Amino acid sequence: MTPESSSDGARAAEEGPDTPPTEGGAPTGETPDSADTDEQDPEAAAADAAAREAALTAQLDQVRTALNERTLDLQRLQAEFQNYRRRVERDRVAVKEIAIANLLTELLPVLDDIGRARDHGELVGGFKQVAESLETVAAKLGLMQFGKEGEPFDPTIHEALMHSYSPDVKETTCVQILQPGYRIGERTIRPARVGVAEPQPGSPVGEDPAGEDPAGDPADGGDGEKESGGPDKG
Repeated sequence: MTPESSSDGARAAEEGPDTPPTEGGAPTGETPDSADTDEQDPEAAAADAAAREAALTAQLDQVRTALNERTLDLQRLQAEFQNYRRRVERDRVAVKEIAIANLLTELLPVLDDIGRARDHGELVGGFKQVAESLETVAAKLGLMQFGKEGEPFDPTIHEALMHSYSPDVKETTCVQILQPGYRIGERTIRPARVGVAEPQPGSPVGEDPAGEDPAGDPADGGDGEKESGGPDKG
């Protein structure tokens, strides 16, 4: 027996025989803590699912909040745009009315000449047709003439150029139209130039224009009594 064989035998004795893992025992390389971890997996999974659900809920709330803010911004922009459109339309109408008024104002002297020619019987022939066509176009653009004899004097639409007193009126009245007035819609572009008459100074209210007392006739005895008709004054 050689010395090398003796050495190998000693090492084999020290290491001992190989023993296979027993049935039911823990596998090689595993620790007892692995079994505890497997038992806790369902609880950990439930906790993870709850955490993920909470995160998704928070994210959904943020998205909803952002959506509401964007919706409000869009509504504000839409309201501002509608207001802008209304302002533009109102300004467009105002500019159009101003332009038409300026044009018709320049034509008023021509219309005055046509009116004077008509009053003097000079509106005949081709000139009459042209004049009537011009008046028709002006009317289509909204030009309206006003001012008649006998209507009450209104300083907002009448310009008094002549003044007199008359026993035939009971209030300040337009008795002569020197130049007609014109308006477009409710806007007066030229007042009517008129001669006005006021009641005679010192005339009592209710006095007859002929100077007689309406309560009685001196020729009937001067008793001042009415024969019939009308309620008695209290």
